[in-house]
Amino acid sequence: MYSRKKSFEVVPEEETAIWLCTNDGCNSWMRDDFSFEVVPTCRQCQSPMVSGTKALPLLVNTSKNQKDLKKGVQIT
Repeated sequence: MYSRKKSFEVVPEEETAIWLCTNDGCNSWMRDDFSFEVVPTCRQCQSPMVSGTKALPLLVNTSKNQKDLKKGVQIT
């Protein structure tokens, strides 16, 4: 049987600003850099969200000021 060990690269993480859903039955969250609203609502249950932090892998957001952009039409 062929076996090959893969060496996994360590992904750097940092404390990232996120939005957390306030509904106890919902565990959704989103990165603040990728939200379009200043205070977003949960996309799954439409509950308000509160800010928090979470240790997440680094992502580069090339589209700055997404909160200033106009929203498009939401597809339902």
